[in-house]
Amino acid sequence: MYAAIVFLPLIGAALAGLLGRWLGHKGAQAATCLPLIASAVLAWIALFGVVGTEEHVSVLLFTWIDSGAFEATWALRVDALTAVMLVVVTTVSALVHVYSIGYMHGDPGVPRFFAYLSLFTFSMLMLVTADNLLQLFFGWEGVGLCSYLLIGFWYKKPEANAAAIKAFLVNRVGDFGFALGIVGVFLVFGSIDLDTIFDAAPDAAGTTIRFLGAEVDTLTTLCLLLFMGAMGKSAQLGLHTWLPDAMEGPTPVSALIHAATMVTAGVFMVARLSPLFEYAPTALDVVAFVGASTAFFAATVGLVQNDIKRVIAYSTCSQLGYMFFALGVSAYGAGIFHLFTHAFFKALLFLGSGSVIHALHGEQDMRNMGGLRKVIPVTYALMWIGSLALAGVPFFAGYFSKDIILEAAFGADTSIGLYAFWLGIASAVMTAFYSWRLLFMTFHGTFRGDHHKLEHAHESPPVMLVPLFVLAAGAIAGGYLGVPMVEEPEHFWGPALLVLPGHDVLEAAHHVPLWVKILPIAAGLIGIAVAYWFYIANPAVPRALAARFGALYRFLLNKWYFDELYEAVFVRKAKALGFGLWKSGDGAVIDGLGPDGISAMTLNLAQRSKRLQSGYLYHYAFAMLIGVAALVTWYIVYGAG
Repeated sequence: MYAAIVFLPLIGAALAGLLGRWLGHKGAQAATCLPLIASAVLAWIALFGVVGTEEHVSVLLFTWIDSGAFEATWALRVDALTAVMLVVVTTVSALVHVYSIGYMHGDPGVPRFFAYLSLFTFSMLMLVTADNLLQLFFGWEGVGLCSYLLIGFWYKKPEANAAAIKAFLVNRVGDFGFALGIVGVFLVFGSIDLDTIFDAAPDAAGTTIRFLGAEVDTLTTLCLLLFMGAMGKSAQLGLHTWLPDAMEGPTPVSALIHAATMVTAGVFMVARLSPLFEYAPTALDVVAFVGASTAFFAATVGLVQNDIKRVIAYSTCSQLGYMFFALGVSAYGAGIFHLFTHAFFKALLFLGSGSVIHALHGEQDMRNMGGLRKVIPVTYALMWIGSLALAGVPFFAGYFSKDIILEAAFGADTSIGLYAFWLGIASAVMTAFYSWRLLFMTFHGTFRGDHHKLEHAHESPPVMLVPLFVLAAGAIAGGYLGVPMVEEPEHFWGPALLVLPGHDVLEAAHHVPLWVKILPIAAGLIGIAVAYWFYIANPAVPRALAARFGALYRFLLNKWYFDELYEAVFVRKAKALGFGLWKSGDGAVIDGLGPDGISAMTLNLAQRSKRLQSGYLYHYAFAMLIGVAALVTWYIVYGAG
């Protein structure tokens, strides 16, 4: 069964990718959607069969590499953590596949698109079922490749190509650290097998290794290198710049990348390696600090974005920050719980925004929207459900998972935990604000865009709405389904997650003061109230504030100028170096002394020799005499001896 869950999407990808020309659009859609639906059903069956078991299931497929001391098998590791991820990935992916039938209708590249989607899903499934770090790296790079293909799917658009390259390159920065971490793990433990590493981790605690000329703590260094990869994949502060640009891909791609696959890979990886991170408290503090800072940063930027998909993209970045600071305070179960609920309501919001874009024939700027609740009322209601879950309003899914993270951060009773808690509260206010800003600007007031588009606006077809209803059910009920992840963590997770004695913050979270439990709810309600005041009661206020605090507004609108900073520090210098090597190195030296130089010299000699071909007999006789004289001279000097 486990092999079927993983390989059914690969079969669909192969059929659509290799035979798409013969299958046609409908055939390619059927060849990918049906295996994904079957995979999702099997994943839910697997979840209920695995939860609460004391040992993980390992399905050995074959020996992949056997070279000297290095051995890597290809096996499927299934435990409670894997089972949760299988459900998230296959369910959201199956719904995205079905939704795409309507959204991509009429696009000439339908078979290619569905092949990429299924290959993306297969890569993520390989990642979450990995039994060793090399297999995990295979899936890790697979989702990176597929994200490049899907973000740049409309390759005739320069913006799409640029966004795809940016995502690929930024992730290579993180993946460089990740690869170093894997190599370091092998050098320290002599293996990349997860069980072997986990068994040996306690003995490595407190030891040191030499790295970059300094004596450093072994596990802290390894965990920070591995976390560098997570920062790239999960768009944490510093390596987040690719995420909003990924919106250049089709909207179903945005939902798949931002809800269920690529961006959750880093969260899963840190949770999977909890037996390493638990013995590296400094690394955990870094994870919590980066996560909390990312949650706050992305929320501030989301306040002022005007592209409907970019608002939700920054929301994803912020929510990933919550997941990471939960992991950083050892609340692994809470982090994965939020990953689980977030997948449903974030996919709902992305696909709901796709329904809006579909209705307005490609319009994405919220300043050109308004009053759409009467035109697309079903989408409007579904977007409300997603926003309520995102804002953590009782008793939607986000209320359960986000609140337990904040309570765990406070319950950790550390300086980094309090830092995460207060930034998380501030982010909760801003999350509710920008969520209702999106709702009010899009669906309320009067329409501000091209009225020709409004005349032709219509509700999405059933093939797009049915997946939204399923996701809405998850946004409502997902919290109730996942409560055992944090209420009974030992029973639910079994050996899948390790929490050392003294790090049990989930237990401490249940005993925090009442005001800590109430504050996240109040934060969400305050954000909603302010958004109502700004965009319904007194719409002149946002413009007045933007004018009065122009510098701050531009700072947030330009995303804290990270792109401009990287452009000045890295991109321009890299371009200058590349241009110099091209002109001076490749052009002047290699080509100049190589093929271009030889051909130029040959041409020059030919031009000179051409002058001898004058047609006059005495010129030829003179040349013959010169030749005879040269031969005689050579013979006298060299031949006679």
